[in-house]
Amino acid sequence: MTTPRILVVDDDPELRSLIGNFLAGNGLDVEEASDGPSMDLALSHRRFDAIILDLMMPGEDGLAILRRLRGPERPKIIMLSAMGEDTDRIVGLEVGADDYLAKPCNPRELLARVRAVLRRNDGEPAMPALRCFGPWKLDMVERRLQRGDAPPAPLTGAEFRLLITFLDRPRRVLTRDQLVELAMGTDSDVFDRAVDVVISRLRKKLGPDDPIHTVRGEGYRFVLKAARP
Repeated sequence: MTTPRILVVDDDPELRSLIGNFLAGNGLDVEEASDGPSMDLALSHRRFDAIILDLMMPGEDGLAILRRLRGPERPKIIMLSAMGEDTDRIVGLEVGADDYLAKPCNPRELLARVRAVLRRNDGEPAMPALRCFGPWKLDMVERRLQRGDAPPAPLTGAEFRLLITFLDRPRRVLTRDQLVELAMGTDSDVFDRAVDVVISRLRKKLGPDDPIHTVRGEGYRFVLKAARP
């Protein structure tokens, strides 16, 4: 089994070194980068399993970097930010982060989060490249959703995981807490309203007659209309 490779991207050299040394001391292969260009250079030379990415950096900030890191081969990304507001956490997850921690964070908690995001795909059976439901087609590799002949819409990581959660549990009423646990993992620190924001954006991408139904006071249910004879 190969040692997971982690890239720590932060403009604070002291904090970057502290995180890097702690993770390396716990069996991970760690490299450091101070900004977007040095991160790009590291990524051009090696493949990384996860990136610990600071939100507030001079020049290109963490959200801008996150937006351009796309594709199925992208490393897992854990955002770090001194701004611990709910809105910042929601935006980070919406743009595609796999997890989010507010600074200052406990290094042991960060290590646990890193291990958790690395475990998420371990042991999962191979998924079909295309998943069809009703008039929609979901590209499982590119994470793009298409309705009929309309142009495909890219999904964020949170939108993709929520849609898969609904597809795997049709007609079941799922509470917000269940959606957080099933789609984000029990280690995620997502709040209820973050789920509402992701679902609202997913509904817009599904378009007319989207199958996500609100069950007042309970949660959401995914119900496809019966096909016409």
